[in-house]
Amino acid sequence: MHSVIQRVAAIHDLSGFGGGSLSAVIPILSAMGIQVCSLPTAILSTHTGGFPDFHFRDLTDDMRMIISHWRRLSLSFAGIYSGFLGSAEQIDIVREFIRTFRGDGTLVVVDPVLGDDGKLYNTMDACMVEGMRSLIASADVITPNITEAALLLGEPGLPAMSGTKEIKEWARALSELGPRCVIVTSVPADHERGTSVVAHDRETGRYWKVACPYIPACYPGTGDIFASVISGSLLQGDSLPLSLDRAVQFVSMAIRTTFGHNFPEREGVFLERVLPSLNAPVSMSSFELI
Repeated sequence: MHSVIQRVAAIHDLSGFGGGSLSAVIPILSAMGIQVCSLPTAILSTHTGGFPDFHFRDLTDDMRMIISHWRRLSLSFAGIYSGFLGSAEQIDIVREFIRTFRGDGTLVVVDPVLGDDGKLYNTMDACMVEGMRSLIASADVITPNITEAALLLGEPGLPAMSGTKEIKEWARALSELGPRCVIVTSVPADHERGTSVVAHDRETGRYWKVACPYIPACYPGTGDIFASVISGSLLQGDSLPLSLDRAVQFVSMAIRTTFGHNFPEREGVFLERVLPSLNAPVSMSSFELI
């Protein structure tokens, strides 16, 4: 049956507290007029950053049962969007899911969640890196941060950025692994504080950059928020650079809204306060061709 609304299969974990994961994916895509069909990979009491002794329940077996039911229902999706995966076995499941449910025009976005700040997350290992390297070959769009880009490319560490040449080479090399569009976040700014987002579209050969204003805070879940807005924007028909603009502006607004309060960083951003802005016109375009 043809759906009158765009559906996205969202393959992410669900953290009960602390924001991020499906707690961010569902409201963001829903606010953008997209129906979210959740395929949870794990349930956690909190996210894994800053909360000791969190509870973690692996849902690998449940994923198989959910997918089997969806297959019997002959569901179709405008988008498939994966994030945190709990095991190499789940990577295989997601790869098969893409093969099964990908239709003409289906947008496949993979956020290769592996690590940050130059190191792997404590639930990841070399096997997960290798598996994620194979998974991104099935994606149209990937959204690694600079640490994850290094891990996927087998680089020994983060680049000492003296300009844009090296990150452009990294983005091109990642696109050669399969994805059409590569979006690298948390790229160190050339000569000042702050970071930027750099994207490469293999089909056009273009490279885009959007600068991110510096705020001395680090909130978990912002990567999930960024990738969710990217997914929604592209499904709405926005160009790659405009999607970058929308995502950077939204994340920046969420961080600024939260930073003004004396609020524990580990509890994430005030997402609910800024959700209405997703339906507002982009206030300015800051993307540049590099």
